[in-house]
Amino acid sequence: MPWKLLAPPPDVLPPSPMTMRAQAIPPGHGFADHFHEWNQMVYAISGVLTVVAEGRSFLISPDQAAWLPTGTLHRVGSFLGAEFRSLWIGEDVGGDLFSRNAAVFTVTPLLRALIIEAAAIDGEADSGEADDHEYRGRVRRLIVDQLRRARSTTTALPWPKSIALSQLCEVLYADPADPRSIEEWGASLGMSGRTLARRFLVETGTSLRSWRRRLRLFRAVELLESGMDVTRTAMELGYGSTSAFTYAFRTEMRRSPQAYMREIDGCRERN
Repeated sequence: MPWKLLAPPPDVLPPSPMTMRAQAIPPGHGFADHFHEWNQMVYAISGVLTVVAEGRSFLISPDQAAWLPTGTLHRVGSFLGAEFRSLWIGEDVGGDLFSRNAAVFTVTPLLRALIIEAAAIDGEADSGEADDHEYRGRVRRLIVDQLRRARSTTTALPWPKSIALSQLCEVLYADPADPRSIEEWGASLGMSGRTLARRFLVETGTSLRSWRRRLRLFRAVELLESGMDVTRTAMELGYGSTSAFTYAFRTEMRRSPQAYMREIDGCRERN
């Protein structure tokens, strides 16, 4: 899909030691390739983000964040829109995190709450009072502590680089219930099902079947966050029953769709 580019933030200054940016990314929008002279944590409190960095393309859900060390060329966008949170951290504080490598990690409920609080604080005028300054410092230190405890994960959704496979994935992203088999998809792309399977595995590191199963969970997050109920979400994703969807969601997300929706409502009230 042709991305509509977002303008970079004006008057960008180095973080000292930390800056939190809050921004809504409209559907089909993203930032062009760029890099920073500081570390960046890429996260969305709602919606799914696409991230391209260090030769990899992947999607991250609100349960995940991407760490981009100083100087990492990257771009970020969203197919269906997201509430974007970008945490900039100076080298003196975050230079040794994740062994100076780009990484995807799981966001704990505590870190999520701290990110929301930090964004709210940065949006307020500094009163100049000592208590206010100390509180800001405590929140920032807790965020860094949480980042130091975070561990890389492989649960981000990989995205192929070739035009043909990328277009296939975009169609499935728009309609995860598409029933076509790998042989039918191969025929539509002018190749055999076996060739398609081999190419998909090479480009993403996973089979098309496993990728589609993971995709459904990413889309489930977006549909639930949009206010769609569990039964309709299951049908939209192509599950045969609500119970089958609930089982798949609980297996991957470690909680039921209903529990996830309650978390979303809680975060919206706080934000």
